Parts: sequence; C-alpha cells; structure tokens
Amino acid sequence: MKCTARFLQCFVCVPLFLILPGLLFSCKKEKEYTLEEIEKIIAGNGDLFLKNTVSKPYEKQDFKAGNTGGTWNDTILDDPKTFNILIAERDGSSNALVSKMQDYLIDFDYHTRQWKPRCADYKISTDSKSNTLTVHYTLHDDLFWTYYGSSEKIPVTSDDVVWWYNEVEADPVFASSAYSGHFITMEDGSQQKIECVKTGEKTFDFIFPRIVADPLLATNTNLTPSFVYKAAKDKGGAEGLKKLFTVACDVKTIPSCGMFYLVEYTPGQRLVYKRNPFYHKKIDGTSIPFYNEMVLQIVGDHNTDYLLFREGKTELYSPTPEQLDEVIQNAADKYTVYNAEGSFGASFWSFNQNPSNKDKKFYSWFTKKEFRQAMSCLLNRDRISSQVYRGLAQPKIDFFPEINPYYNPDIVLEYLYDLERAKQLLLKIGFTWDSEKNCVDPDGNKVEFDLTISSGGAVVNDIAQIISDECSKIGITVNIRQTDFQKVIEMLTSTFDWQSVIIGLGANAFPSQGSNVWPSSGNLHLWYPSQESPATEWEARVDYLYNEGSYTVDPKKAKEIWDEEQRIILEQCPIIYLMKSRSFCALNNRWDSSNFYFDNKDGAQTEYIFLKDSD
Repeated sequence: MKCTARFLQCFVCVPLFLILPGLLFSCKKEKEYTLEEIEKIIAGNGDLFLKNTVSKPYEKQDFKAGNTGGTWNDTILDDPKTFNILIAERDGSSNALVSKMQDYLIDFDYHTRQWKPRCADYKISTDSKSNTLTVHYTLHDDLFWTYYGSSEKIPVTSDDVVWWYNEVEADPVFASSAYSGHFITMEDGSQQKIECVKTGEKTFDFIFPRIVADPLLATNTNLTPSFVYKAAKDKGGAEGLKKLFTVACDVKTIPSCGMFYLVEYTPGQRLVYKRNPFYHKKIDGTSIPFYNEMVLQIVGDHNTDYLLFREGKTELYSPTPEQLDEVIQNAADKYTVYNAEGSFGASFWSFNQNPSNKDKKFYSWFTKKEFRQAMSCLLNRDRISSQVYRGLAQPKIDFFPEINPYYNPDIVLEYLYDLERAKQLLLKIGFTWDSEKNCVDPDGNKVEFDLTISSGGAVVNDIAQIISDECSKIGITVNIRQTDFQKVIEMLTSTFDWQSVIIGLGANAFPSQGSNVWPSSGNLHLWYPSQESPATEWEARVDYLYNEGSYTVDPKKAKEIWDEEQRIILEQCPIIYLMKSRSFCALNNRWDSSNFYFDNKDGAQTEYIFLKDSD
C-alpha cells in the first residue's frame, strides 16, 4: 500500500493503525510511501515533540520562597474507598489521598543514592559477634498532629511508629500488607521477627535478628496518629479500628502531620484540602505548599480530565501519546509542556501458572518456559514504540532499572521480536500448525487465550491490539478483555480466574524491594502467588538468591547474587516487560515555574510551586 506525502503532512502524529482506512481513499499520483516508510515518519516526529517541549529535570537546585495563596485544581478518577490508613493500604487511589495528611521517616535521594533524614535522624549499629543490627531513630521536634481550624498542637512521638508497627502491622488479624516485612529469614531457614522498641518519647529502635544489606528500606515507615487509632482499638477491638474514618466520617476530625488537612468530601464531586501551616518542611520560614487550597474534582474518566485542563480549570495534565500533538499545538500562552526521559519502570505481560487452573488448556501452555519465551518473541516493541508512543519509548529488556545499585547493562532479555524463533520454540515443545495455519498444542487444541487489561486506558488497549495482531501472524488467537481495575486486582490476588494480563508493579529501585512479589511465597508473586513451597526449581533458586542477596553486605558478593537472579528471571519470562516511555506534562502558565521540575526520578514536583505575582 502506498500514499501521498500531502496526506502524511496532516496525519503523521496519528497512530498508524488508526489512519489506515483513510489511506485507502486518499492516495494520489504524487510521491509514494510504503507502510514501513510511513512508520519511520511517524516515529521520527518524536524529535519534533521534544523540540517543542521543555526539559527541566531536578538536579539538586535550591527552591526559593514564593507567594502564599491560590487554589491548586486537579482531578481524580474515582471516589475514595476509605480514609482509614490501614484499609487504604490495599487501594492505591485511597492511599494517595490519605497520605497527604501523613509523612514518613527518611528520604532516599536518587541523585546521590543516599538516605537522608526527613522526619527523623538515624544511626545504624551492628554487632558482628551476634550478627545483629539495630537502626536507631530520633524524631525531629517540629512534628505535630493538628486539626483544621484548631491551634492545638499534639507532638508526634515514638508511639506513632512503635504502636502501629507492633499492634497493627504485626497483628495477623489486620492482614496488613506490611506484615511479611516484619520477618527475617535466618540462616537455618527459620523466621524471626524484627523488633520495634520505644526508647524514649522521640526515640525508638528497630532491632534485626540478623545483619541485612539495607535496613533503612525495611524500616522507613509512615507516621500514624496512634492516639486516635489506639483509642478505637481499645474500645472496639480490631473491627473498631477498621471502622475508623470511613468515607461517611466528618473529614475535619482526621488529624494531620502532613502538608494538608482534608476539609470537605462530596461524593461523586470533589475533595477539598487546606494547607497545613504547621507542616515541618519550610522555605525561609514558610511551610510548603505555598498555595492555600487544593481541590480535587472526581471526573470518572480521562476525557473529562483533559477537557477541564484544556478549558483552564485544572493546573497540570499528563497527555496520553495520542493527545500529545494536540496538547503541544494548543499550548500558546496558556500552558507549558515539559518532557522527561524514559521511565524506570514498565508494565509487563504475564501468564497465569496457578495450579487452581490446572484443568484448563492454557495451564499446560503457560507453565512451559518455551511458550513464555515464544510470547516474548512475538512482542513487537519497535512497532509499539512507533505506533503507540510516536517513537518516544524504548523497549525494557532489562530487569533492574538503571537507578538500582545492581543494575547490569550486560544482562538483558534474549527473547526479542522474531516470528521464526517463536515458531521454533513452540515446535520444541510439541506445538504444530493445522491445515488452516492455526497453532495447535500437542493434544490438537487450538492455541487461543485471553489478555486482560484495565478498562479505560487507550495506550494499553493499543498495545494489546498489537500483541493480538502479532500473535495472529503465527496462528495464535489472543482475545482482549477490558476489565475494571479493581476487578483485575481481585482476579490476581483472590479468584485467580485470569489467563494473561498486562499490569505494572513499579520499578525495583532496590534489589530487595518486592518482598511480596519475587519470592514464591509472596502474595503478589503474580503468576502463582502464596506458594507453600516453590513450584519449580528456578523459583526455588530465585527464593534462595533473593534471601541471600538481602543479607549480603559485601557489594562484590551481592553483585554475583543479584546478577544471577536477573539472568534467571529474564530467561524464564514469568513476566515480559513492555516499554519505558518518555513522560510529558503540561503546566498552567498562571503558576511561577521557578520551583517546578519534571523528570523520571522525582516526577512532577508541585509542592514548591506558587502563583505568579500578577495572579
């Protein structure tokens, strides 16, 4: 198929698979292009996007004092499920809303790769004779729990860490997601608990029964208002604590030590936060943020989110790839578009290997590594980059991201796009092709399975369509199933009634992150969670390596361990990473951008932003 250059000039920023119908009716006898050439032109426009946007990464610049005042308008897609810290653990959107009234102990600086104090100072001591380690924390004196409209200041104390750690997270009845992180695997294979001990009103210790490689990662916890939650538990037990701060509560009764107070929640409409003037982080004596109010409208879908930004009713917007050209062209003096380098994490494609599905045909396919490797060979990342991301994305073919101290650029995925190799891998395990060119398993069953994606996401839908199309080239049928996100989580963690899925779990900035994902016993060991014992030899080896790496302090020895773990996972393909895409965001020009930075380490930093003088 060929087409004119004149047509391309109008549509180079539209995904190829969306413009093909138009090509059939637009061809003229002018300069002609093949489909391959069209794809290159579309991908090449990524350079134009970068030239017409601003790169402003955070590089340890100082923040300056700004004007206080104004309202920061933003959106969320769904109503919160709870304002209870414990319950919000299992709902990302609710947790993000609750965390605006919290803070945590220490920060990790991705630029220097060092921990630094936030709400507490710390010191680590080890005892080589007993092979034990203690992290000593001292809370800062300028931390307070306060209520909106009240001048009462309740000091944050060690109870706000110790009580929650011991009485909530460590109590199995609460089923806290942090529970598994309380235990250390000893050299004999037994499990011993990390002890959290109060040593003073502002001091407490985490005592490890064994020396670990990164104890700060394991102990960096949120501050919680123990005086409120303890009273609820003392009165009503576990259920009393769980019933605290439901969405029906008076939100002004929720104490805050964070940047904001929640002062209004109108279901289906909005949440309103007010600035906390007692917040400990300050610039020239003024607590951040500088704006007085934050209003979050509940919009329900991304289209409404975009419409509100386009009308100037919100402050910040992250365009999808298909919106990027329009957002850039319409910027004028209304807003500025910023770009950031490719993300560290990536979504991935995974296959259900849970034996609860052993009577289903797909189980015998998915549990063979050659089948998973063949699927990786059918993943056309170059096509995804050009058609979905306009060339503004790179394949993620490593396991650890570049910010991980044990990232090794020489350890990469071997099974890249290659239709012929995919066929050879399938032939190796007895798959063949029938007279109609359908791929069939050794029992003669046609290879057909579902690919579940979260509904409402245009990007992931476009990626899924490409996967389905590429698989069809060798006779495999992939049926795309769009499903509500909460339903997807339920399928992955409780019902296990899924076949394959595209989802993301973030980036492993530290090798020992993901204690509930990479060990076979983890409840988010996605392809087969909560195994009583490793189902395969390779998972048993990963369990061993993960455990050893977590307790190996010598960097050279640790590198050998983590290198082997990376190689095994990239060879076994239990997950197949997709793309690391560039990020873009647009900021309303009514804000002074002096303190605004946008990059792939810190994201969009908005807490130091302030209105321009004219506003």
